[in-house]
Amino acid sequence: MKTVNVVIPAYNEEERIVATLQAVKSIAGIDKIIVVNDGSKDATSEQARSQGVQVLDLSSNRGKGGAMNAALPYLDADIIVFLDADLGASAVEAQKIIEPVKNGVADLCIAAFPPPSKKGGFGLVKGTAAWALRKAGQKEVNAPLSGQRAMTREVLQAVTPFHEAYGVELGMSFRALLAGFRLMEVPTTMRHNETGRDLKGFLHRGRQFWDVVRVIYAETRGKGL
Repeated sequence: MKTVNVVIPAYNEEERIVATLQAVKSIAGIDKIIVVNDGSKDATSEQARSQGVQVLDLSSNRGKGGAMNAALPYLDADIIVFLDADLGASAVEAQKIIEPVKNGVADLCIAAFPPPSKKGGFGLVKGTAAWALRKAGQKEVNAPLSGQRAMTREVLQAVTPFHEAYGVELGMSFRALLAGFRLMEVPTTMRHNETGRDLKGFLHRGRQFWDVVRVIYAETRGKGL
C-alpha cells in the first residue's frame, strides 16, 4: 500500500482552514497532513491544531514556495500532495489527483478547476505559463498554475527545492517535463477564494506575472529552449 502525505501551506486562512482540513481528513489512505503556517497574523495555526494535524509555524511570511520548502524535511511518503488552504469542503476532490499517481497512470497529477464564478484577469499570466510548458515538454496544459498537485517521491526529489514565489507551480511542472515524467491534468469541481477585477486582484496578478517570468528565465537559461 502506497503511503500519502498532504502539505497545506496557509497564510491568514483562519476562516477556511478547518473546512479544508476536515475535507482532506475524510479521504481514505492519507497517512500524514502537514499545515505550514506561513507567518500568519490570525488564528490559522490554532485552528489547524484543533484538527489534530501537524503544524509547522514559520516566524515570518516566506511565500507559498518557501512554505512548501519548509515542509520537505518532514515528508516520508510514496506520494506527496500539495493543496491550497482555502479549498474548503471542495478539498475532498483531492482524491481525484491522488488516484492516478497511486495507480501508476501519472507521475505528477494536477487538478483543473471549473470556470471561475466571477471575472478575474485577462489570461495573461495563465497564458504565459502555458506557453512556457508547451516549449518545455511539447504538452498542452489547461491549469499551469494550479496549486493542487499529487506526485511521486521521485518527482518531488527532481523538482525541489521549489521557487519561493508565485511561480512555484510553473517551476515544478517545467522541471518534471524536462526530466521526462508523465504529467496529467484531471478536471475537478474544486473552488477557492477567487480574485476579481479590482485593485487588489490586479496587484496580485501583477506579482504573479512577474514571478512567472522570473521562473521561465531561470528554468530556460542555458537550456536552448
